[in-house]
Amino acid sequence: MVDRKKPVERVMTTDAHELRVYDSILELHSSADNPTPLVRLNKVVPFQHTRVFAKLEWYNPFGAVKDRIAANLLRDAEEKGLLKQGMTLIEPTSGNTGLGLAMMANARGYPLRTTLSNKIPLEKRAILRFFGSEMVELDDELCPAPGAPEGAIAIARSTAANLKDFHILDQYRNEANPESHYKTTGPEIWKQTEGKVTHFVAGLGTCGTITGTGRFLREKNADIKVLGVHPQAGHDIPGVRSIEQLSQTELFHPEEYDEMVMVANEVAYAWCHRLVSEESLIAGPSSALALVGACEIVPDEPGNLAVVIFPDNIFKYASSLIRHFPEFFESTAGVGEAPAASSPNDALMAEMIENAKRFGGTIEIDEAHEMMNEQGALFIDIRSKEQFESKHVKGAVNMPFKEIGRNRSSLPEDKDAPVITVCGVGRLSVTGMLYLRSLGYKNVKSMNGGTSGWAAKGLPTDGVRSS
Repeated sequence: MVDRKKPVERVMTTDAHELRVYDSILELHSSADNPTPLVRLNKVVPFQHTRVFAKLEWYNPFGAVKDRIAANLLRDAEEKGLLKQGMTLIEPTSGNTGLGLAMMANARGYPLRTTLSNKIPLEKRAILRFFGSEMVELDDELCPAPGAPEGAIAIARSTAANLKDFHILDQYRNEANPESHYKTTGPEIWKQTEGKVTHFVAGLGTCGTITGTGRFLREKNADIKVLGVHPQAGHDIPGVRSIEQLSQTELFHPEEYDEMVMVANEVAYAWCHRLVSEESLIAGPSSALALVGACEIVPDEPGNLAVVIFPDNIFKYASSLIRHFPEFFESTAGVGEAPAASSPNDALMAEMIENAKRFGGTIEIDEAHEMMNEQGALFIDIRSKEQFESKHVKGAVNMPFKEIGRNRSSLPEDKDAPVITVCGVGRLSVTGMLYLRSLGYKNVKSMNGGTSGWAAKGLPTDGVRSS
């Protein structure tokens, strides 16, 4: 049984870490002797000279970089006598700090209440509740905004101030946050790169990671560049903050960073898929955000070695992926089977697809390729601009379904011209085919298998996810 009076972490010997045998899960916390991995990126980066390494923070015991913060916040509060048995922890979170803190609170015997936005992915909220946290879900911004009186941060602070049995660790202003990275992340990177790191890159959230790690690395070598990456306003990437939100974060110290850059929401998600498909890294969207920023602002020069923080993995973001990559969530029913219908609209779509196949409204990929080469068939991709730019059939034009009617001037004048509609996997493109037929186009078909099937056959594609 864990002695709850001892510090959260026990100091392990190097030999113990080499054996990977522990008395408690808490002994897996990262340190210079037990670092999270650095993995070199070989395919997605545009550099000839600069080497880029991803620091895979989902190897922390509870799955994210915020495990470091949660452990140090707890230790600091206990050592200062601020947190005692019988008290309830309360903490505002956008997910990962709450998840790590919930598990450590379980081990230490503290009840936990978390205040958070209902815009955080459902799977994160469900897991947080499953981990034992009492949750207060609010109609707040994705990343809690300190200035909002109804916000998650304000409610947590007010509860801790007014109820004596509650204590807030307050990751948004507590110096134990950056201290955790000064004590662990910085020393790990310095040791793992043998002091050769030249650029450190991190997404900006509470700013504990960039501030604490940057301070350590700068003490080792004042020439190391510390670079921050933030999303655009209105983004849906949990854990990072737009420039407007950063102005309210007390651990945000832009004077300590050499440069900051903004990365568009859709670009971050597109690169998230590139990391999975090209580097075989199960990285979440905030990882991709940081990497895109690194590729934009780190110069390509001999001797450069950049380390980019990858905060967590993709598995907590399924609901976000559905929004950004709906083509991967279309029906995958077998050949000859109607897709499973969960609503009247789904049933109607299934019937439309089957009727289109039965009466010659669809075409297989090989035949479509022949029509492109031999008849100059026009390929029309009916997905959104972001999905199209991510990956599309080379030579296809983008005409989102809802915009076809407004773009008739871009369609062929000859209603007998060969036209092929395309989507992600060949389901939604049926609607485009039917609409074009309603406009009088006689030789239009929907391509079965879509862009995914086209790419799987090794046929040429364009876009940020293309090889």
